Amino acid sequence: MENSRGRLPETGRPPSWHMEETWLKTKKENENSSRLKIIPLGGLEQIGMNITAFEYDDSIIVVDCGLCFPADDMLGIDLVIPDISYLKEHAEKVKGFVITHGHEDHIGALPYVLKDLNIPVYATRLTMGILENKLKEHNLMKTTKRKVVKFGQSINLGVFRVEYIKTNHSIVDAAALAIYSPAGVVVHTGDFKVDYTPVFGDAIDLQRFAEIGKKGVLALMCDSTNAERPGFTPSEKTVGKIFDTLFEEHKNTRIFVATFASNVDRVQQIINTAYKFGRKVSVEGRSMVNIIEIASGLGCLNIPENALMDADQLKNYPPDKQVIITTGSQGESMAALSRMAGNIHKKITIGAGDTIIFSSSPIPGNEKPVTKVINELLRKGADVIFQDTHVSGHACQEEIKLLYTLVRPKYAIPVHGEYKHLKAQAKIASNLGISKENIFILSSGDVLELDGDSAKVAGRVPVGTILVDGLGVGDVGNVVLRDRQHLAEDGIMIVVMSLNRATGELVAGPDIVSRGFVYVKESDELIEEARHTVDVALQNCLDRNITDWAKLKAATKDVLSDYVWKKTKRRPMILPIIMDV
Repeated sequence: MENSRGRLPETGRPPSWHMEETWLKTKKENENSSRLKIIPLGGLEQIGMNITAFEYDDSIIVVDCGLCFPADDMLGIDLVIPDISYLKEHAEKVKGFVITHGHEDHIGALPYVLKDLNIPVYATRLTMGILENKLKEHNLMKTTKRKVVKFGQSINLGVFRVEYIKTNHSIVDAAALAIYSPAGVVVHTGDFKVDYTPVFGDAIDLQRFAEIGKKGVLALMCDSTNAERPGFTPSEKTVGKIFDTLFEEHKNTRIFVATFASNVDRVQQIINTAYKFGRKVSVEGRSMVNIIEIASGLGCLNIPENALMDADQLKNYPPDKQVIITTGSQGESMAALSRMAGNIHKKITIGAGDTIIFSSSPIPGNEKPVTKVINELLRKGADVIFQDTHVSGHACQEEIKLLYTLVRPKYAIPVHGEYKHLKAQAKIASNLGISKENIFILSSGDVLELDGDSAKVAGRVPVGTILVDGLGVGDVGNVVLRDRQHLAEDGIMIVVMSLNRATGELVAGPDIVSRGFVYVKESDELIEEARHTVDVALQNCLDRNITDWAKLKAATKDVLSDYVWKKTKRRPMILPIIMDV
């Protein structure tokens, strides 16, 4: 992997004391010449679409580049990615993307952004494996420079040096970043929790956070997702014990487990428990299959020999010897579990005698689709378990306090979460002794300028969202969404007429076709009266020698809109079509 085509050469090893001293000397020489700019381009006041630029003089580095999923009013939209206009305007300054971990809200927009801004990408092993799978789909492997970074390793990007620090999260190989600049050190936690007994790999490197904190940290950008929750987030290993208990209690049923595809540690524990109880495991859902292939190929997932089987082989084993790991824990309409619940899955049907375990919590906003799937499964006679089978991948209040205590930053910049989450972390920082003047709750687009003496929001840059609809990126905007909303709410009426341009005579029509407005067969009288009303208005225009098509269409819209509103109190979209004969 290290020698794959397009990879960058090896960069520095873990920083030595000599490197630290050299950096501090450079900092002192430059600290009066400029100020560090921290510019969140997305991800604040929302869950998802995380992307932050760090700028100092002629160098910019970008931490993460994620997407978010469409809101309910974004009809037909598949994905939402950040507007990177600011980065494109300063493309000559941008040195690279440094990625904290492999979740969609941190890497999902990269394949789209790299087409406009082809700069190197740095990430840990599994994160890069997941990203490369995306780059293959977008035919970007040959053109994208990539570098796998190890924990403790540093990379030099312009005036910045970025050190990768081991953390724990709900995906393997998550990292925090220590960003060294001439203005000072900024620690960005990425998404993290403190897990002393992780399923795979080492515990979070608290010692390194403490070492950096002793030398002096300018600012801490800390994950705020669970900042409202007191206490500690339980270890991922606690879920393994719950699986053991559930499998023991449901020995005589077929077991389905729905979880996030990216939660490799959760998948590992499900496989371990299934193997312990002599069950074969089948994996359903394209994203789940891809992640398992990548993780096992990189050694991040240990699958016992002959533990997995294809869904086609399920018929060869009794139900009490099967476990199906599936996507769809968030009620996604096209995910494997939703298709099974709706009887449209090609290979698997769920019924009485099956046990379905939801090993996840609904993401805010997904409660309704999750409940819908649970209800469908219960109607089929399945036993559904959706409590106590999940732990969060984000730090609760005591873990956030621990990190602040170790890092001891001058400035606190809460990140990753809605406004209420950012506010909750700001309160934690204040209680730990950081003055309110040094706590900054930013909005996407704010430019925070800071150095060792002061910090202030010094302006804004353009930010926004780009909508992805099928193969179209950015070709659907607010006007199109407004039209879709209009169509969804009130339907459409199409008025078709034929006009002789030479004589100004109405040759045929007007004929009215409607969709999503009224059921035409039961509304003959309404449609006929509407047609007559339009006909009168058109003849009135033609009698006054008005033959300009734009004016005729405007007149048609006005008279039909007024008529329909009086009769139905609805405002369908009205589309006049004039044909020249």
